[in-house]
Amino acid sequence: MGPIVITQLATGLSVLAGAVVVKQVIDQIQNPMMGSGRGPRCPRCNGSGRVSCICSRWSDGDVGCRTCAGSGRMACNSCGGTGTGRPIPVQVSASNGSR
Repeated sequence: MGPIVITQLATGLSVLAGAVVVKQVIDQIQNPMMGSGRGPRCPRCNGSGRVSCICSRWSDGDVGCRTCAGSGRMACNSCGGTGTGRPIPVQVSASNGSR
């Protein structure tokens, strides 16, 4: 392949990647409650999937434990680290009102 073909290929791929990014931004503007099309964002971690680790909350300056592997951040307990809210299963019972 010559340099012109490689340049054209790189330009085409960058245009395609730009179009994908623009589409994601437009989708996020139109429906801000949806995080990347996966579902509603977790309210506890705001969709990141990570929260401050317990070791950093009650620490005297040092950070690191087995849960966070020294990063100070652990998987969110509310969403399990996915960043999306989980629906709570609810059982609804209905009656016809007559006795």
